[in-house]
Amino acid sequence: MRKRQSLVILLLTIGTLVLLNVIAQYFYGHIDLTEEKRFTLTEPTKRFVRGLDDIVYINVLLEGEFPAGFKRLRNATEDLLKEFKSLNSNIEYNFEDPSLGPIETINERRKNLAELGVNPVNLQVVDNDQRSEQLIYPVAIVNFGTRQIIVNLLENEVAGASPEENLNNSVSLLEYKFASALQKLQIYKKPVIMFTEGQGELDTLETIDLENTLASFYNTARLNLDNIVQISPDIDLLIIAKPSQPFSEKNKFKIDQYIMKGGKVLFAIDKLGVGLDSLKNVRAFLPQEYPLNLDDMLFNYGARINPDLVLDLECTRIPLTVGQLGNKPQVELFPWFYYPLVTPEINHPIIKNLDRINFFFPASIDTIRTKTEVKKTSLLQSSKYTRFQAIPVELNFEILRYEPDPEKFNKTRRNLAVLLEGTFPSLFENRVSETMQENLAELKQDFKASSEPTKLLVISDGDILRNPVNKSTGEYNTLGFNTFENYKFANKDFIINAIEFLLDKNGVLEARSKEVKLRLLDSVRAKDERSFWQLFNIGIPLLALVIFGLVFNALRKRRYAKIA
Repeated sequence: MRKRQSLVILLLTIGTLVLLNVIAQYFYGHIDLTEEKRFTLTEPTKRFVRGLDDIVYINVLLEGEFPAGFKRLRNATEDLLKEFKSLNSNIEYNFEDPSLGPIETINERRKNLAELGVNPVNLQVVDNDQRSEQLIYPVAIVNFGTRQIIVNLLENEVAGASPEENLNNSVSLLEYKFASALQKLQIYKKPVIMFTEGQGELDTLETIDLENTLASFYNTARLNLDNIVQISPDIDLLIIAKPSQPFSEKNKFKIDQYIMKGGKVLFAIDKLGVGLDSLKNVRAFLPQEYPLNLDDMLFNYGARINPDLVLDLECTRIPLTVGQLGNKPQVELFPWFYYPLVTPEINHPIIKNLDRINFFFPASIDTIRTKTEVKKTSLLQSSKYTRFQAIPVELNFEILRYEPDPEKFNKTRRNLAVLLEGTFPSLFENRVSETMQENLAELKQDFKASSEPTKLLVISDGDILRNPVNKSTGEYNTLGFNTFENYKFANKDFIINAIEFLLDKNGVLEARSKEVKLRLLDSVRAKDERSFWQLFNIGIPLLALVIFGLVFNALRKRRYAKIA
């Protein structure tokens, strides 16, 4: 009788475990006990994923045998996709190793991936002092109907960051990258971005790299304010990129009313007319203010670009001829304090985990108290090694003849990019005459004195949007690429993130603010104590099993001894 009861209990236990495993195959859940809630999706992401109404197929190419860091990235990707699938069964995914199969198959697969713009990462693997190379594809291909988008799972390396920190940043941005990709695949009508022209702004060749990058998901074009009556509300974003000529009051009115109706504007403004070419072949150069006629408008919205130049010891270098070597000039690179390198300091979706951003003759920005409630966020600031020069100032290369004195670079950090969010007062409040109102009525327009909630971004450098270009040949380079340093800075990433933030309606960009804390293993101690911990992990369970067996047998003998 006792044996039969034991057999029934055993069968019930096994049946319950099998049933729970079958149920677990169809349902995914977890309890997030981490301090930073790394495994909890943001609410905008949840809303968006739940709203997917068709099949999305995700093919992840990060599969195979990797070092621990990449294994963590692979597992974090799988955990995220499981979470997505638990919210919406339309999410389907698969992990694939592109390096499996016959060599002909592998080469053909790599060729096809290269045509999609997917290139491998050459991973240096060190195992027991043996060094080897491994080609991996840390990417996911997201397919929705006939549309496709590539998601790069591995973040670009940031100067000064360790490989572990870079992988940690990659893990923390997974949710944003997949949510953003899904959102873009759902957009059938591309948002419209217009670059203003007619006031000496950057031309098409100078912004071609940015516009080519935007072309996949946005429609971009040029807008001459003199040729229109009003800025259409169908324009999602207006970019004013380095104007050098004044804006008329009529055009300012058009911009103002566009903002009042909820329009977004990115101002990339050079306050002073100065460039590196200005200093060539002259003993000294006196920069002058551009007569843009925008000061009152920006002041009214909460920002003021000052007529000064920000200098920073954290900067890029420029080449100067220091002598002759035979018939060739001898050129060396010197730090150019007017080209600050700005490291993002705050945890904001636009700049989180970005590399340094290269500015060119920037001015400082002050934030101003406004009539209406406007949130002002200083996105980018110069370093603590800052000074500034207010005009009139004489510029030349003499500053490079002497070692910089850090005691003179002791001013407070200066704002170089400010985000303004809220409702803005109109610049033309109490300035619209009855005649003007009648004219507006004839054009079926109404004057708005206060804006709908919207966002503006003010940057005190127009060249931050300019890709390097050779006007004589028409050749250009990537936005953010510094030809002197032979390094690509994060200018384009910053502008793309800013545009996505300004246009984001679903709040998906909130996921960029998630932070996954890096808790590094002490590799030296781990190597020294490797044998101890191996023995500990093997020995303790065996010892516990032996103790359990002895105790169980002792209790069993005592129990049956009493019965006998």
